[in-house]
Amino acid sequence: MSTGTGGGFQDPPAEVLAEAAAAFGLLATPARLHIVWALAQGESDVTGLAERVGGTLPSVSQHLTKLKLAGLVRSRREGRRQVYLADDPDVVTVVRLMVGQLAARAGHPAQERVRLRELGA
Repeated sequence: MSTGTGGGFQDPPAEVLAEAAAAFGLLATPARLHIVWALAQGESDVTGLAERVGGTLPSVSQHLTKLKLAGLVRSRREGRRQVYLADDPDVVTVVRLMVGQLAARAGHPAQERVRLRELGA
C-alpha cells in the first residue's frame, strides 16, 4: 500500500475504493441523485418521489430498489404505503454539499446550502 506524502494520508485499501466507486456510480444518474436529494429533505413514498423528480412510478421504483440494495436508502411500511428515507447520513452530506455548491456556482438558490465548515470539516 502506498503512503503518499500529501498531508500524511495513506491510500485507502482497494476494497474501500471499489465500494466508494460503486456508491458514486449509483449516484451518477440525475434521477437517482434527485431521489437521494429529495429523501435528504425528508421521507416520501414512491408516488411522491415520482411527482417530485418527474419520473414514472416503475422507473422511480427501480431506482429505489437499487439505492436500497446499496444501503443508501431504506423503507418502512406505513399502512398500505411503503415510505422511503435516506439511510446513509454521510452520503446525504456529500449529496447536499455537492448539489448545493453547484447550484450556488450556477447562480441558483439551493434550498439547503451546506458549507464545509458547517459540517465540521
